[in-house]
Amino acid sequence: MRRADRLFQIIQLLKNRRLTTAQLLSEVLEVSTRTIYRDIQDLIVSGIPIEGEAGVGYMLRKEVDVPPLMFSETELEAIQVGMRMVQAWGGHELSKAAKQAMIKVSAVLPERLQSFNALMFAPNFYDQAPEFQHIDTLRNAARTRQVLRFDYLDANQNPTLRQVRPLAIYLWKAKWTVLTWCELRADFRNFRIDRIQTITYIGKSFEPQVGQRLEDFLEQIYREYDVTPDNSTI
Repeated sequence: MRRADRLFQIIQLLKNRRLTTAQLLSEVLEVSTRTIYRDIQDLIVSGIPIEGEAGVGYMLRKEVDVPPLMFSETELEAIQVGMRMVQAWGGHELSKAAKQAMIKVSAVLPERLQSFNALMFAPNFYDQAPEFQHIDTLRNAARTRQVLRFDYLDANQNPTLRQVRPLAIYLWKAKWTVLTWCELRADFRNFRIDRIQTITYIGKSFEPQVGQRLEDFLEQIYREYDVTPDNSTI
């Protein structure tokens, strides 16, 4: 992370908290506490109204007007491409949200980036395909922890009825799948969303249980493939 970006992040973190320790800032920004102390001092010298002391914490005395976005062209390109992918493949709700988010980002870009346009696109010609029509329902059910029942066709086109606890949605080689705790099999199961025929809410919610959670699935995968977990999900 560039130092200018780190200083910006420090201000944003202080704006969102009443009192923030150097230790917490160092963990979030992945630098030493000595670096944080030096950055805080430089911000104070430059006129940013920060109060506090080492070992206690820091806070802003008043609202600070800082330019909200400082992107490089590569960072902006990543945002544009990501937003386009969400618009094309993220379902109707996230598609609308991505469009609005991009408008907000564009509104506060510096003049030099106003005309920047990434040359990677994600056409939404296929947004009416089965896998995209079910994404909103599955995403909302996973977020609100609602048990679902759906009719499903397996790889051999055999129909089956499943009752599941949706945990997350993954994109594997251009195919959306929903990770679930399958109540029929009493185990984790991934289902291709384009093979789901109908989905029904059954009016039943669920609470995460040890051995049936998303983090339990990830630990299982890490062990199976003998990899070291990082801070991202697969």
